[in-house]
Amino acid sequence: MTRSPAPFPAATLLAWYDRHHRRLPWRVGPDDRAAGEIADPYRVWLSEVMLQQTTVAAVKSYFEAFIVRWPSVAALAAADEAEVTKAWAGLGYYSRARNLLACARAVVADHGGRFPESEEGLRALPGVGPYTAAAIATIAFDRAATVVDGNVERVVARLFAVEAEMPAAKPELRRLAATLTPSRRPGDFAQAMMDLGATLCTPRKPACGLCPWAEGCAARALGAAETFPRRAAKPGRPTRTGFAFVALRADGAVLLRRRPPKGLLGGMSEPPGSAWVDLRPGDPPGGSAVRPPFVAAWERMPGEVEHTFTHFHLRLVVMRARVAATTPAPDGHWWSPAGEVAGEALPTVFRKALAAAGVESSAPSRAR
Repeated sequence: MTRSPAPFPAATLLAWYDRHHRRLPWRVGPDDRAAGEIADPYRVWLSEVMLQQTTVAAVKSYFEAFIVRWPSVAALAAADEAEVTKAWAGLGYYSRARNLLACARAVVADHGGRFPESEEGLRALPGVGPYTAAAIATIAFDRAATVVDGNVERVVARLFAVEAEMPAAKPELRRLAATLTPSRRPGDFAQAMMDLGATLCTPRKPACGLCPWAEGCAARALGAAETFPRRAAKPGRPTRTGFAFVALRADGAVLLRRRPPKGLLGGMSEPPGSAWVDLRPGDPPGGSAVRPPFVAAWERMPGEVEHTFTHFHLRLVVMRARVAATTPAPDGHWWSPAGEVAGEALPTVFRKALAAAGVESSAPSRAR
């Protein structure tokens, strides 16, 4: 028995999902389950953590590479943090990599290597919030839990033509989503809602004619599906600026250091640089306190590196110096050999800075 309002029966969406579900490397679809396969909580958890703020297309290769290298939660729990961080480079929000390892170790140490099955038990794990706990509980263990990601918010906002603006509308969207969640096959239903938003009820040009719930959709009846969910105008992002100092040794090695463990890009590798400060009219780039890591013939590279974070834009002035192969690394720094730079835990912004200085540092290719 479902708890769905009459216009949106769960059985209708589940029948659509059975025919049209996406085949994803971490998913056990209806046809897989019919063949006797069951969901692996480790793979569900890993994929959900990776998918936060990232697209399915971007995650697939990272997920496959992780599974090859660390095929179980026990294998991941035994991994070196630096290696996990390197493997995560490119997925962004790097605190998630540290939380990933902490969670794996907690599952092994406190739960005998088995993930808790309840939302409450899952939420007690490091780095597992309400959304991830609900997703694991329902997808891995088929518990009746409501999973609300951006795709689901969009679907629900359109089904009910919710006029409240985001993000204030989130509690109402979650409440409405809960009225749709069935007690039968809740895990498949959660994935069906995600697939509906990802493939048909898309942000632009939704394919309403193919939607299994089109007949009862309030936004479609208004002829205004693309305008939901309603969004308030976003404030402009401030611009910050700074310097990146790229030192190249005669043997091709590049000088790097590690960022503080807490804060933005915590624990990741970077070329030494200045603080990032708000740019005001008349200010020099990077502010006044700009100190290179050592005295050398530093030259300014043409142009600036630009990168956009969630809350601000960044402009980096890149300075380059070529030094002797015998030059020692300052305290807290190391020379990364030319053949190993690509494997360093370098966020995209610093790969851009190295590229601007003529250093090849493309992230290593992922298994496909």
